[in-house]
Amino acid sequence: MALGLLAAGVALGVGELVAVVTGPTSAPLTAVGQGFVRITPEWLKEFATSTFYVYDKLALEVGMVLVLALFARAVGVVAYRWLTVGMIGVGVFGLVGVVAAMTAPDASQLDIAPSAIGAAAGAIVLRMLVPRLVELAEPEFDVEQARTNVRMMLKMRDRRFDEDRRRFLYAAARRASLGVAVVGGGLGGVLLNTRGDVSKDIATLKLPMPASKAPRLPDGVDLNIPGLASFTTPNPSFYRIDTALVTPRVDPATWELRIHGMVDRELKISFAELLKRPMIERDITLTCVSNEVGGNLIGEAKWLGAPLADLLKEAGVHPGADQVFTTSADGWTCGTPLEAVMTTPNAMLAVGMNGDPLPVAHGFPVRMIVPGLYGYVSGTKWIVDMELTTFAAGPQAYWIQREWAPAAPIKTMCRIDVPPANDELQLGQSVKVAGVAWAQNRGISMVEVRLGEQGEWQPARLAPVPNNQTWRQWVWDWTPGARGQQTLWARATDATGEVQTIQIADSFPGGATGLPSLQVLVR
Repeated sequence: MALGLLAAGVALGVGELVAVVTGPTSAPLTAVGQGFVRITPEWLKEFATSTFYVYDKLALEVGMVLVLALFARAVGVVAYRWLTVGMIGVGVFGLVGVVAAMTAPDASQLDIAPSAIGAAAGAIVLRMLVPRLVELAEPEFDVEQARTNVRMMLKMRDRRFDEDRRRFLYAAARRASLGVAVVGGGLGGVLLNTRGDVSKDIATLKLPMPASKAPRLPDGVDLNIPGLASFTTPNPSFYRIDTALVTPRVDPATWELRIHGMVDRELKISFAELLKRPMIERDITLTCVSNEVGGNLIGEAKWLGAPLADLLKEAGVHPGADQVFTTSADGWTCGTPLEAVMTTPNAMLAVGMNGDPLPVAHGFPVRMIVPGLYGYVSGTKWIVDMELTTFAAGPQAYWIQREWAPAAPIKTMCRIDVPPANDELQLGQSVKVAGVAWAQNRGISMVEVRLGEQGEWQPARLAPVPNNQTWRQWVWDWTPGARGQQTLWARATDATGEVQTIQIADSFPGGATGLPSLQVLVR
């Protein structure tokens, strides 16, 4: 029934408005969505990531709205017969939001207000409209007798006037409630989007010149083949995988990184102080552990940041520490092997990406990067806290609690970008088979392509690269010699001689393995 949807709309609209004061992550839908993310079983998260890729959050939000709509409609139907039960249903909706808000990692007591106040507003709508709807549906007198009785006809006239009045009041109340839902949701959404807006900070931020500039990209680093991913990934196209339904907006003027735990001296560094430190600029490729064989959850950028090892040396790390436990502004946590941080070249606290300040979606104002490790153990965005501790006795990071591998070096992998899968090719016409390969910190020494599972491996031509921490483009020239369905396979070999394994494995718990392939039709 529409009344249930109307009550839910009012609850959400009022909740959005209240969240303008309490914070965007406390808005009812956001709080419930983040709560769902926290309790979702691992297989479902992997399904969502592999199915929807970077649109997994949008899929979750659409799913929540559909479930809420069905629940609200059921509440409306029940409320028409049993108003008290319907109001309890609205209370259940509010309780779910309250519990979700209370269990968030960075929750405060005020965070329960949007869901609680919104649910109260929704219950008031039901209490106000349902009795009037019942009155309109149930006449209070005998119509047949009214036709034969003058007095009853007069009463009918009066009743019609009263009924018209009730209809007017009911319609006015519905319109008012709809207005609250639409205006509350719309205005709340606008205000939430502008609350803590850092776009001006990003636009006016002048990044410091690097003390150590990135080496010039070698000629031919980009093969410029149509359909092949460009060597440098533009910021808007760079993949984003994280657990934040609402992107944290951190004011650089108040940002501070605390370094503590197993250190000789605790450090607190402001954004202005960080920018004054010697900066390095490097081309580095990042990869998500959820990237399937042949997937797109990978990108290359020129990063600017402060060397992370230098900061930890200033703090004086105790000999027994082996974990760098970092926390994001939204409460997400990450555990990085200390050895990787101290020994991997170019591990940094990044402030710039491809010549610009970090985009909000990629961690503005500061994120952590440790080349060669999957992002869930190295890439804390919106970083605000760094604790030196141990894996054995210290806290467990978000994904480690969910049984992902604590050590996650990026595997030797490659991908075929062109020709497109199921493309139609001409017999005897030269075709460029091309893609990218990566093995961060080791580098790619060879890529091979074969036709069919029994074909001979043929070496592809490799493009030059600036360092061993980026991906590498490759191309193989092929002239189809037979008609019909053909399958192309590729494999990479890293600089240590390790060949990309043919063994197929899922992303969980430490990264997918297998060889990429695609089918084409030769005519």
